Amino acid sequence: MESSSATSSSPSRRRDLQPNLAFRELRGQRSPGEFAAAVRRAAREIGERVSCDARYIGRVEAGEIRCPNYAYERVFLHMFPGRSLTDLGFVPRSEVRGRGRARPEAAQPPLTAEHRGSRHQGLLPHEIPHQEIPHHETENHKESDVQRRAFMTGGTATVAAASFAPLGLTRDGGAAATAAGRPVRRVGHAEANAVEEAVRKIRLLDDRHGADGLYRRAAAPLRAAYALLDAGTARQATAQRLQAGAGELAISVGWLAHDSGRFDDARSHYAEALATARMSGDAALEAHAFCNTAFLARDAGRPREAVRAAQAAQRVARNLASPRLLSLLALREAGGWAGLGDRSGCERSLSRAQALFDCGPSNADPEWMSFYGAAELEGLEAQCWSALGDWARAARHARRATALQDPHFTRNTALYTAELADDLARAGHPDEASAAGLRVLDLLNEVQSSRVLSMLAMTARVLAPHRRAPGVSTFLERHREVSHSA
Repeated sequence: MESSSATSSSPSRRRDLQPNLAFRELRGQRSPGEFAAAVRRAAREIGERVSCDARYIGRVEAGEIRCPNYAYERVFLHMFPGRSLTDLGFVPRSEVRGRGRARPEAAQPPLTAEHRGSRHQGLLPHEIPHQEIPHHETENHKESDVQRRAFMTGGTATVAAASFAPLGLTRDGGAAATAAGRPVRRVGHAEANAVEEAVRKIRLLDDRHGADGLYRRAAAPLRAAYALLDAGTARQATAQRLQAGAGELAISVGWLAHDSGRFDDARSHYAEALATARMSGDAALEAHAFCNTAFLARDAGRPREAVRAAQAAQRVARNLASPRLLSLLALREAGGWAGLGDRSGCERSLSRAQALFDCGPSNADPEWMSFYGAAELEGLEAQCWSALGDWARAARHARRATALQDPHFTRNTALYTAELADDLARAGHPDEASAAGLRVLDLLNEVQSSRVLSMLAMTARVLAPHRRAPGVSTFLERHREVSHSA
């Protein structure tokens, strides 16, 4: 789960916040403590665990938490049925996706449309309570429409071009000129914001569409970000933001390479992020880099390296006050043990991951972990049992993952369903496996992921001897058509 918002306790930062008056009105005459108790009760009613207290309510009402994490979102929507997050005074999740660090600078000047990207994407002016909408915000609705049309007509590469161009971090942008020895202007707030916005956009597009088609486009913003670091800045706070942003961008681009089957490229990007983290003393970035390195090592057939990287990540993350992060890292270790065929080591790590997950979300949870909820926990456990050859158990967890997955994460829905199809096929249920495979093929209209395609290819090979079973021939034929057109 992700931290709800980047915050700062400095007085100047607080003066910039927009109070959430809509949420305050919903609290009514109850004290913050009483309202927090009501939130915890509502969470228990739907099987969630949130550590809500009066301080959290105060932060929401002060505007520090601009969008709640997924656990709180489910609780709030349960408490106030029929209302959306924007009705409760929050901003859309697409605005905060990928932003996980407090900005230490004082009041930031508003950015121009070239750098802001799609703030309040899809949000109508009347849905933002008690705020005046600047003119440049309304222009972003047009940008959102452009991106949607671009994906429908040109695929994810076109979406990437439409998304990254406004950030000033494309191949011909100002940062590229800086890299060529022609500094356009002094590196400052706008450039740091642009790097952070590039991270957000890459993650948002990956959530919806998968990595294929995005990777080549995303490499240009990454080169530009490191060019900005080389150009230097007079303010230490801005330099720290640029280092953190460049490191997170390297991980995001590495993930696009990873998910599209470019393992060597991914390894290089993750190593670059790790070096940036160590040079800047950024423990959160280092834990993230090791986390992805462990995942890559598992997928690349280096399970012992996966274990070592996951254990290194856990050592770094112990002081970050995020049980959910430690839970994910324990799952990364479990995947390594499963790859080694060490069932007892895998089970110990899975048990630790579940116990840490049950501690609930924390305000210290990194923003990049917004994908990590109950569905991902089940999906990663399914992969472990699959690696150990326990197909029936793997299928049970994969089925839970597909049922629990938030539809926002289209790529993950396709991934979990592909895992389910393969597990069912290997467990001797060809008809159910084919039905799941067909659902994945339907999702490929929106998702481009080599990893999902390779999983479907393995499933098709397992199902080939059962082509006379109900539905199998239909799946095999559709899969053949997709494979030839890919």
